[in-house]
Amino acid sequence: MPTNRRRQSASHPDPRLLAERPLPQDGAPRIEQTRPGVPVRRGRLARSVTVNLAESPLSWLCARGHVSARQYDAGEALRRDYELSQLPPRVTMQWDAPPACETARGAPEGLSAGEAQIAAKQRFTAAVAALGPGLEDIAWRVLCAGEGLKTAESGLGWPARSGKLVLGLALNRLADHYRLPG
Repeated sequence: MPTNRRRQSASHPDPRLLAERPLPQDGAPRIEQTRPGVPVRRGRLARSVTVNLAESPLSWLCARGHVSARQYDAGEALRRDYELSQLPPRVTMQWDAPPACETARGAPEGLSAGEAQIAAKQRFTAAVAALGPGLEDIAWRVLCAGEGLKTAESGLGWPARSGKLVLGLALNRLADHYRLPG
């Protein structure tokens, strides 16, 4: 990390989820010479990169211009339906307090929490059915499970750099399904 960056105080923690990670090709520890001819190994790696752990693979692709705003909105709509339907596995029990009123947070008027969950599950199922068997795998892995393209490609047994093209096709089909303007 840069040395000129101000440190965050305990009362004002950094809201971003950042972690310093070593770059893949930089596995060797830094070697410095304090006396001529006597190398000293330091514990810190030679180079590192700061990674935002809250950034999804889709937002990474959008920030670098690999997907359009319409494709991004379609992917986020699928992810939102996946999360609202409570399909992702939970590690622990749900600690959220129940809503004070009868309607669920973020749900349309008149729907209970259970009805909103069922409606989201139906939207998710319809969107995956609209994708078809060739595109649903990459869409689920990248958009819902949060896998990177390289991990998804290797998990599906695809050649390198083919996932971005197929994901683009899936996002276009999702945008058509969600009737997003384009």
